[in-house]
Amino acid sequence: MSYPWLFSAKTDLLTFGGSAVVALLLVAVGWPLGWLESDTPDWLWIASVLLIDVAHVYATGFRVYFDRAELRRRAWLYWLVPLLAFGIGTALYSEGSRLFWRTLAYVAVFHFVRQQYGWVALYRAKAGERDGLGRAIDSAAIYLATIYPLVFWHSHSRRFSWFVSSDFVELPMLAERILAPIYWGALALYAARSAYRAIWLRQFNPGKDLVVATTALCWYVGIVGLNSDYAFTVTNVITHGVPYMVLVAKFQPGRSADPSAVAVERRPEWRWLRFVGVLWFLAYAEELLWDCGLWHDRSWLFGPAWNIGDWDQVLVPLLAVPQITHYVLDGFIWRRRSNQDVGEVLQLTRSVSEGECSK
Repeated sequence: MSYPWLFSAKTDLLTFGGSAVVALLLVAVGWPLGWLESDTPDWLWIASVLLIDVAHVYATGFRVYFDRAELRRRAWLYWLVPLLAFGIGTALYSEGSRLFWRTLAYVAVFHFVRQQYGWVALYRAKAGERDGLGRAIDSAAIYLATIYPLVFWHSHSRRFSWFVSSDFVELPMLAERILAPIYWGALALYAARSAYRAIWLRQFNPGKDLVVATTALCWYVGIVGLNSDYAFTVTNVITHGVPYMVLVAKFQPGRSADPSAVAVERRPEWRWLRFVGVLWFLAYAEELLWDCGLWHDRSWLFGPAWNIGDWDQVLVPLLAVPQITHYVLDGFIWRRRSNQDVGEVLQLTRSVSEGECSK
């Protein structure tokens, strides 16, 4: 039987299932070693935050800025977004760092939530699922799988933050208590519908089920189940960044006319090394500026602190530009109706609405 995998059975299982398994195994290993009771260890910060979280932001460059044809196609959008990001970021930071970080945190949260919905929408498109009731059930399940843990976070004290301490507003506990039965009901309804479709209709979409299940499990464990900076980091970062980098890797820029470059392109291991190497280099460069200029947390990795005086008014908004650009452009570059290559590369041959295929 042929299943509607997004990439392939092996790639999908490793990308979504594998990243979740690694995250949860790290939590299980960290528990008896006492890592759950302390800040994220430096080795894990490098492996997850630097090499995955920060690096995946720059993967957007391979989809946009390193692809000359794509950059020319919507130049006004791709150049205007970072300019506006810097301008708006500077204005926010001038009103206070707390306002800046709180705004950036909520933009990031929206991006993280929408990415999970995007995977579900792509799987629906791959399987040709167009029924309105099914879409409503799928949407409720994946949105609540992320939103309920966030509401819990807003209404309960946690030992971790998104960017900086207190970057979320506080909500009354009543908000979480009201949402909890709706959350469990949505997940139960999704599971019941998937079981019915599989058993009675013989209609399977295991990739979509995997995304919903791993999202619900990792977000619940990392935010609700465990009050741990370590647990939140591994469950949040790995399952978000790894799938995104795999997706972007499928959309490498057009092949060069240079014979030597073509020869390299024919060796997939070189393409992956180049892809990951560029992302890691850019991620390290950005974090070096953050740490030396502002945080001063890891001089052993980035070098001594710099005395920048009042230049943080420029440096902070400037260094946030790649993140904001990534968050904003992600809402444009994966819409199938305005990006023909999305349907071609992922072989989305069925007709679906634009809203179902946007991330």
